[in-house]
Amino acid sequence: MIKLTFSRELRLLTPSDFNHVFQESVRVGSPFLTLVTRKNTLDHPRLGFAIAKKQVKRAHERNRIKRLAKEYFRHHQHQFPNIDFILMAKQPVIDLDNQQIVETLNQLCQRIIAKQKD
Repeated sequence: MIKLTFSRELRLLTPSDFNHVFQESVRVGSPFLTLVTRKNTLDHPRLGFAIAKKQVKRAHERNRIKRLAKEYFRHHQHQFPNIDFILMAKQPVIDLDNQQIVETLNQLCQRIIAKQKD
């Protein structure tokens, strides 16, 4: 049975985790979101957020983006290789509805998986 939880071990928590990903990263982006990734030595993917107040000013908008990304990641975690993901948002993302954000995230993840296989 596949567990669809988003436990603590599936998150990037410390500044050193984030720095490690940013050092030698693979990036894919859209006009709304950017995914920064790097392979990890664990047997599962991890997710972190770097959504700046300068880009998305209102807390409820930042929280909405995080909530949608966590839900997407929770449902698709078993399809991802052992990669650390950092999600960054750009200012125009606030104009998208929830479905469009999830579709954009899905497209970015598919591009990352394709790049990792090369």
